[in-house]
Amino acid sequence: MQVGVVWTINAKSLSIDNAVANANELREEGFRRVWTTQMPNEPDALTVIGVVGREVPDIEFGTSVLPIQSQHPMKLAQQAATVNQILGGRLTLGLGLSHKVVTEGMWGVPYGKPVQRTEEYLDGLLPLLNGEKASAAGELVTTRGSLTLQAPAPSVYFAALGPKMLNVAGRRTSGTVTWMTGPKTLRDHVIPTLRQAAADAGRPDGAVRTVAMLPVCVTDDVDAARAEAGRQFAMYDGLPSYKAMLDREGFTGPADAAIVGDEATVADRLAELAAFGVDEYVGILFDRDPEVRARTRALLRTLDE
Repeated sequence: MQVGVVWTINAKSLSIDNAVANANELREEGFRRVWTTQMPNEPDALTVIGVVGREVPDIEFGTSVLPIQSQHPMKLAQQAATVNQILGGRLTLGLGLSHKVVTEGMWGVPYGKPVQRTEEYLDGLLPLLNGEKASAAGELVTTRGSLTLQAPAPSVYFAALGPKMLNVAGRRTSGTVTWMTGPKTLRDHVIPTLRQAAADAGRPDGAVRTVAMLPVCVTDDVDAARAEAGRQFAMYDGLPSYKAMLDREGFTGPADAAIVGDEATVADRLAELAAFGVDEYVGILFDRDPEVRARTRALLRTLDE
């Protein structure tokens, strides 16, 4: 199982010099790929990746995830192709649906018909990324045209949790990226549903991958770490898609999803994920103590296979 970390862009005072230094540090530590999130009120992830990736070689960058409702497929294809050309093919494009509170409350974009919107979005986006002409007239999303830019096509993952969205991801993308989804749910629901959808579509074994993102902290003070996880990730208990995954796992809240403990404990938890079929684990380091974060990274990089 590949093991990576979330590379956090400072949202309050974006410093490209610091972003370059942080990414370079992770590269030097031995991580092969870092992922960055995209919140609606934070710096544009692809722009920062393009700048930083030009300065930091030999490490891949992934987005987890870019919301599809905030930009047209052709605009995203333009940006992703441009960034991937700058990076020389080191971009992994993680996409997903945002949440109703964001799309309707902040953007004024209807959240309804999410599966149909995703299908129509991919109808336009995937051909463009592959250097082909798009001709997709949909009810919600229409895309026509082509790009003149020649660039490597990035792998596209779609964040999917429910069976219908997992079916789309399994049939049409490189896999899924999950968040707040525990080991039993990954084993019994996400991974088999994704793989079955790929098989039903006639895709070969190994065509899809599951990337699991969960908070992690290597520490001897488990109670304090769980309390901190509960504070930092409380919002996800109020978002229906993540709440459904927490309930399915039997977790009382986001703190239960965090992987917390000493080196042996955390290593055992990650080995369990690998045994269940997770292809890549991405750790979100949430402890504010630099020494604890360094201890956590030190373990994670030894577990990367």
